[in-house]
Amino acid sequence: MARKRVWDAFITDLDRQVFEASGYGQKGTLGERPALLMVDFHYNFFGDRPEHILESVKRFRNSCGEAGWLCVEKAKELLDAARIAQIPIVHSTNERRKDGLDSGRWSNKNRRAMEESTFAGHMGTQFMKSLEPLPSELVIHKLKPSMFYGTSLVGMLNDLKVDTLLVAGTTTSGCVRATVVDAFSYNYAVGVVEECVVDRWESSHAMTLFDLDAKYADVISLAETTGFLKGLPSAR
Repeated sequence: MARKRVWDAFITDLDRQVFEASGYGQKGTLGERPALLMVDFHYNFFGDRPEHILESVKRFRNSCGEAGWLCVEKAKELLDAARIAQIPIVHSTNERRKDGLDSGRWSNKNRRAMEESTFAGHMGTQFMKSLEPLPSELVIHKLKPSMFYGTSLVGMLNDLKVDTLLVAGTTTSGCVRATVVDAFSYNYAVGVVEECVVDRWESSHAMTLFDLDAKYADVISLAETTGFLKGLPSAR
């Protein structure tokens, strides 16, 4: 029996036919030197407590609400597994200046873009407590959606001889998608861990995962991912 996918409710019969006929969605292979990318696990995307998204966005405009907190729980399992396997782990942060000089076009597309939760020093820009980086882990600062754009990430990964990227974070249709497409462009094998990504819009979350799985990555379960990590030569 085929595995039920989160996007099943959103794609049409014609979509399914075209998808099958065009050859997309072939299962890829992951390599033997993975790294874990933890994309923007900050309070801005979850709020300061689990609550309905419409309540949470009143104080944290980018919050994913209760679904985000469920994602954090699963991401902690993934992070623990990655640490046990001793693979490289890279976290991203995206705090901005209070004067807005480094905000670029963000304010053009969101009327709340310059609220203080995005500024350096605010709780919103801090890592979720359960997912805080260890001193041995890498942290990069980004100002755009992709972890690759304008950062030293490629150089870090090349130096570590990484051939595969496991991706978790927020939001699925935004920074996760941008990071995955750039990773694909740099020819990394990519696994997006389904339970460990989240979006504030259910439809965008589902259809982004469909599109990424079709063309740029394998959308894999947390169980698949932890099994993969346990099977690595370094883990053995």
